[in-house]
Amino acid sequence: MSVRSYRDLFAWQKVMDLAAGVYRVTETFPAREQFGLSNQMRRASVSIPSNIAEGQGRGTTKDDVHFLHIARGSLQELETHLLLAQRLTFASESEVQSLLSLADEVSRLVSGLMNSLAPHP
Repeated sequence: MSVRSYRDLFAWQKVMDLAAGVYRVTETFPAREQFGLSNQMRRASVSIPSNIAEGQGRGTTKDDVHFLHIARGSLQELETHLLLAQRLTFASESEVQSLLSLADEVSRLVSGLMNSLAPHP
């Protein structure tokens, strides 16, 4: 299947699942966290698919790779937020582990995309 749109990218589809999961988990956070960790987690989770889409939409391999690097950085930021949410008991270990597992899958997919775009000798 050829990629006609960022929506065709499996990595983008999976990270949309991750972002939706983050939104569901943060719904249960204490109200005092609405503008704190909850907001940071949501912003990071939305940044990942947004950067994948933006890079793909720019139309150049250089831009695509650049935005995939940004997406990967946001993914690592989100992983850190998830671990902190668990330490603060805002999210259960099982919720966090489920999201981290999905984040690991997304990381592998993003790395695969980056490798596929890298120039080969």
